[in-house]
Amino acid sequence: MTTKNKKILIVEDSKSYLLVLSQVLEKEGFVVFSAEDGEKGLTLAKKENPDLVLLDITMPKMDGITMSKKLKEAGIQAPIIFLTNMSDLKHISDATETASDYIIKADINMEGIVARVKERLNLK
Repeated sequence: MTTKNKKILIVEDSKSYLLVLSQVLEKEGFVVFSAEDGEKGLTLAKKENPDLVLLDITMPKMDGITMSKKLKEAGIQAPIIFLTNMSDLKHISDATETASDYIIKADINMEGIVARVKERLNLK
């Protein structure tokens, strides 16, 4: 399988992290859409129907856990991978209720994120 035409939505409030991650995924051949808060991310997800969502937990306007629940309510079945700096069990537990995966940003490099995205999309 190929990454061509696979749509990835990144919702991340750190502009520099968002830019780098977008560029890395685009280089891999993904079509990337991005938003800097949960409200814009939800609107974009409904419009673009992504194949996968990379979602920060702590964001302005709407946090990632709330957004993930609203995605499910809207019938969007894309796998969700949470990207966060939080490693406490409460956040991991809350996140895994609606997400396919949970990545602690400090514990992984960009290549590792790309590998996890491909794994969730069954692209090997």
